[in-house]
Amino acid sequence: MVAVAVMGAGSWGTTLAKVFADAGNEVRLWARRAEIARDVNERRRNRCYLPEIHLPQTIRATSVPQEALDGAEVVVLGVPSQTLRANLETWGGAIPAEATVLSISKGVEAGTGKLMNQVIEDAGIAAGRIAVLTGPNLAKEVASEQVAATVIACQDEARAVALQGIIATDYLRPYTNTDVVGCEIGGACKNVIAVACGIATGLGLGYNTLATVITRGLAEITRLGQALGAQPRTLAGLAGLGDLVATCSSPLSRNHRFGARLGEGGSMEEALRATEGQVAEGVVSSASIAQLAREHGVEMPITQAVHAVCHDGMAVGTMMTSLMERSKKAE
Repeated sequence: MVAVAVMGAGSWGTTLAKVFADAGNEVRLWARRAEIARDVNERRRNRCYLPEIHLPQTIRATSVPQEALDGAEVVVLGVPSQTLRANLETWGGAIPAEATVLSISKGVEAGTGKLMNQVIEDAGIAAGRIAVLTGPNLAKEVASEQVAATVIACQDEARAVALQGIIATDYLRPYTNTDVVGCEIGGACKNVIAVACGIATGLGLGYNTLATVITRGLAEITRLGQALGAQPRTLAGLAGLGDLVATCSSPLSRNHRFGARLGEGGSMEEALRATEGQVAEGVVSSASIAQLAREHGVEMPITQAVHAVCHDGMAVGTMMTSLMERSKKAE
């Protein structure tokens, strides 16, 4: 049994708290809002994010960060990617000195272009203590105990294996990897491609279109990943292709829902409402990833098109036309 602190009580943070508890660990769940903590402790529910899911008694929620972090051996960072730095500045100093820090946020920081493991390093946590969890893991399905797999990446392979042992359940199978950059890039970029797939769905386009966007999306993700030092096989696995297919195909994906509402003719505000108060990471990350691509001379036409729609006012119909009119070349 390991003492686990999950910092963030959104849908995925709450789901991971349940997974760790089901695997036999004592879990403390930090919720920014006191009413969510009370809901978890008194009703065994997080009615804001996962109202249908009963949470184990071994999860204790709190709205005080230091209470969650005290004595934790594993600290799970489940706050939105664009708020991770600010949260670590607020309570990161309370993370125990030897704890493994597991990031479940997927994104590229606006302004700096840094991956989440780099943001965590900036908070004074050694790279060997930082792990990343990623893969085809839609929160509601995992919380409902539907069978899935995930990837735990860490430079310190022994630490990844230790995490693998304390998170495995009969419904979630973890694999290990040492390619942290590849796992980070796969998790961040797939959100942008999912917005593009949502737009295609909202426009009434079919499976041929989705397959095309997913496949070409994987190609541009792999190009960027390699430019940053990732291994291509990582992006062909669960952390890349697996996560991409799940996020691009499912209406449970908030990035897909966001894009679909745009494709149906909705405004940015209406598309944001379609995510039901949760963050569509692909919107902000499209700018950060497009900037990274430019800095490294990597061609990412789908990402650039999503950025143009979300930030430059390009019409969704124009976006699809621009992608189809690109110069012909060999695959």
